[in-house]
Amino acid sequence: MIGLPSQIIIESETPALHHSTARLILVAGILSFVICSQNRVFSAEKNSAPNIIVILLDDMGFSDLGCYGGEIETPHIDALAKNGLRFSQFYNTARCWPTRAALMTGRYQHQVGMAMNMGPNAPRAYTGIIPQSARMIPELLKPRGYQCYHVGKWHLNSRGPKHNETWPLSRGYDHSYYMFRQDNFFNPKMLFDDHEKVVRPGNNNPDYYVTTAFTNQAIRRLKEHSAQHSDKPFFLYLAHTAPHFPLHALAEDVARFRGKYRRGWDEIRRQRLARQRSSGLLNCKLSPQDPVALKWDTLSESEIDEWDARMATHAAMIYRIDVGVGRIVDQLKQMDAMENTLIFVLSDNGASAEYIVRGDGNKPGAAPGSRESYRCLEVSWSNASNTPFKEHKMWTYEGGISTPLIAHWPAGIQKPNRQTGHVGHVIDLLPTILDVAGAEYPKTYQNKPTLPPTGLSFADLFINKKPKEHEFLFWEHTGNLALRSGDWKIVASQNQPWELYNLKEDRSELHNLAAEKPKLMLDLVYRWQKYADKIGVVEWGTFPQSRRKHTPDYKKK
Repeated sequence: MIGLPSQIIIESETPALHHSTARLILVAGILSFVICSQNRVFSAEKNSAPNIIVILLDDMGFSDLGCYGGEIETPHIDALAKNGLRFSQFYNTARCWPTRAALMTGRYQHQVGMAMNMGPNAPRAYTGIIPQSARMIPELLKPRGYQCYHVGKWHLNSRGPKHNETWPLSRGYDHSYYMFRQDNFFNPKMLFDDHEKVVRPGNNNPDYYVTTAFTNQAIRRLKEHSAQHSDKPFFLYLAHTAPHFPLHALAEDVARFRGKYRRGWDEIRRQRLARQRSSGLLNCKLSPQDPVALKWDTLSESEIDEWDARMATHAAMIYRIDVGVGRIVDQLKQMDAMENTLIFVLSDNGASAEYIVRGDGNKPGAAPGSRESYRCLEVSWSNASNTPFKEHKMWTYEGGISTPLIAHWPAGIQKPNRQTGHVGHVIDLLPTILDVAGAEYPKTYQNKPTLPPTGLSFADLFINKKPKEHEFLFWEHTGNLALRSGDWKIVASQNQPWELYNLKEDRSELHNLAAEKPKLMLDLVYRWQKYADKIGVVEWGTFPQSRRKHTPDYKKK
């Protein structure tokens, strides 16, 4: 609530004050109140909780969107960025489920048992079991009157609704169109429409495509909300499975991009960085291509055609998401809800270098992007998607953990079309959402104390003010480690020595300063270890579950 300034009530507190003086103070107080109100997230005339939409992409690289330097056509998302905020230093956790856990709970994945999904016999941080005391965004918005809708990937439980308390409908969502088992964008194995199981929807619908289905379901819920709950705000979590492998896209979308990537990944990286620099997004050098990447000039004509088709399919998957964003924006405008809807767009990790075939398999000779195919982006194109950074999904170098973040909110963001260098993390979304919604994190749950979110609200950015900054940000995933404090970052790959970088001068992590600044290096390593111990990190490979093979092959040619 916005309280009246003390000057307004001074007359009743000091009756001896001369009436003319009091009136002047009263007028000044009212003017001060009006000015202050205009500098807050809500003006006095628009003091209502906003609708909130979080659109999460899966395995999209930092430079794939047009507004982040990509050649992929994303006009609708680009328009949100142009009329909102574009973040240049926002981070995820480097992989799918840890990011989703951090986003939903406002805590690092280790703090909520989601560092891995190893079951109840693993160390607490790696069980894959989120405690009920870690409240999720919809559960926190319900007391403020929000209707909450989930569409798409969840990845916060592994055994289904009968065995896990982190089923979406058990964590505050009123409705959920939930992808449980996919592996095929045209004919996924199993979904749930609320409690109704949907098996192989493509068997009876040859036009079924997951990304379009997710958009349809999101619009379905928006229409229902407008008809049945127009007096309430809504929260919509739209978690796409694209452009995660397998590379599946509509034939007409693939055709749109075919041939554009025959220039090769090296040239695409150079062009993307040039656009990033010219737009003011980044000012750093291009990292070297991954050592195991293929050399474009050594490829045969048939190989060039194959790799052009793969990246064209990746682009087509992102393009189709953007088409869906345009449809959602149109629906919001029809509902007269666009003005007071806060929309976030981001990715769960960097692009993936994975090389894997599973699900329905890859039929020899299948057309690129078709339901009979199963292809991955692999290391060379993943490097291009993560331009200008090095490494990929799972690694804690900038290529694995840097995400685009766009925030769009006409009623709440002052001076839109801004870029911010604020250093943030997906753990910050929950406190930011609570902030703008006027919601609070409970001190207790079921008569037991809860821990406050680790994330920090960045809502002050919306009113062009500087938000509170993290003392440091922390990463650990399967033995890949990092910590960022201010402009300084330490990072290490599994079983490799720590490295030190000044990200203000070297965002691409090209110049390791560990030998030049050993004292600083040791201080940051000490802070990493101290915090790791605090939140339950266990050295990778030292407990039985971590010695199994949990990841597919990477970096194969």
